[in-house]
Amino acid sequence: MLLTINQKKLMNTLRNAERLVSKGNALPILQSLLLNAENGALKVSATNLEIGANYYVSAKVDQEGKIAVPAKIFSDLISNINDEKVSISTKTNVMTIDSERYHTQLLCFNPEEFPIIPVNKTKTNFRLEVSVFRKALLSVIDSVALSETRPELSGVYCNLSSQKAELAATDSYRLSEKTFNTKESFGKAVILPRNTVLELIRLFDNLETDNVTAALSDNQLFVSNEDFELVSRLIDGKYPDYKKVIPEKFVSLARFKKSELEKGIRTASIFSSSISDIKVKVADGEATILAKNSDKGEISATLACELKNEGFELNANYNYLLDGLKAIDTDHVVLKFTGDGSPLVMTADGQDDFTYLIMPLRS
Repeated sequence: MLLTINQKKLMNTLRNAERLVSKGNALPILQSLLLNAENGALKVSATNLEIGANYYVSAKVDQEGKIAVPAKIFSDLISNINDEKVSISTKTNVMTIDSERYHTQLLCFNPEEFPIIPVNKTKTNFRLEVSVFRKALLSVIDSVALSETRPELSGVYCNLSSQKAELAATDSYRLSEKTFNTKESFGKAVILPRNTVLELIRLFDNLETDNVTAALSDNQLFVSNEDFELVSRLIDGKYPDYKKVIPEKFVSLARFKKSELEKGIRTASIFSSSISDIKVKVADGEATILAKNSDKGEISATLACELKNEGFELNANYNYLLDGLKAIDTDHVVLKFTGDGSPLVMTADGQDDFTYLIMPLRS
């Protein structure tokens, strides 16, 4: 292998690839990146055996070849080289990295030991509207269960039909659902692992184009454009029929200015107890947010609201309330009370594409 490459472009590519490298006590080859120089580009591959990806960066390739490099060492090195161009050459399992002010030799691994990353062989690909899909993923990701006791809850339910897409997540304490219009279809509903969703969110955030294609094959999802190819396993199992728990009738509705409600919750949370609880009391024209802690003291915050029907009060985890508000981008938000001990529903004012449920805490 012999090539010359722009340092900044390589550094940005390595930052993406390094996120997928296996951590902890994994085999050395799983803590490495596969570099393959061919066809006027450098392909950087990474995998943790759940997600795999190939990233492409343009380079002047004088001699084709491939090698597996220790991911962290190589990434740290390239990040600290401030020269514009970097030259890379290999001999057996040793890589030489040269720039204007640096000369480095790095011990590497046999590229043949690197795991094979599956290739998309399906003939049915469909286009993802990156900005819309990323926003939808962001809306629901906080509700994914962190425990894998129930594997189907450790991912995002994704159902793309020919007209309307539905994304949902729940950890049994809260539930998020985001819908949006689409002309594309997965052909079936799938469950995307949490780590895959997080990686797609990061990856889509840095794209300069909205042109991304996706495909399904058996239990795998493929996502790609001209700069990258990503493959992820899907979670096996049947997602619960979450729509059954979304209330259709409400006892009371309270409309708040989102910024004021968020400020009140954050301020009250300073005095919450070890279970992160606060009390929300809503009466005609105003709401009171209370918190009490035997070691800190107590607080009462009052803010304006518009109430329809009778007043109500409930205890809730303030983190869950803030997560719901974070996913709403309208100036006003509506809290829908469905009765004592029943879920509190949060929606954007005047929009019906996002629904957020929180189970109240016992008094």
